[in-house]
Amino acid sequence: QVQLVESGGGLVQAGGSLRLSCATSGGTFKRYAMGWFRQAPGKEREFVAAISASGFNTYYSDSVKGRFTISRDNANNTMYLQVNSLSPEDTAVYYCAAQLDYYGGTLFARANEYGYWGQGTQVTVSS
Repeated sequence: QVQLVESGGGLVQAGGSLRLSCATSGGTFKRYAMGWFRQAPGKEREFVAAISASGFNTYYSDSVKGRFTISRDNANNTMYLQVNSLSPEDTAVYYCAAQLDYYGGTLFARANEYGYWGQGTQVTVSS
């Protein structure tokens, strides 16, 4: 069973950047499709980005496309989210998620498609 631990969040000014990390353990990382979600206060958890187990396929929500980049390092069992051009609307707790996918090419964009979740990392963007 895979465990997920996010890091890299913090307080940043509008227009700034962060690199979020999701370190995994306890599973064969290269077999898991991965995703990032976020949840702002008073709002539902929303999809941000997904990457296939192979790393060849990626998918982004319209709200972050062109500003955020998802990637993974299968050798180091870690997934990343580079977040650029941040705005106060990006303020949220960011969660990473994992789901087994032996096919290797699947992208999951719904929260209920993921079986494993991290505890989240807070990103706060000041104006």
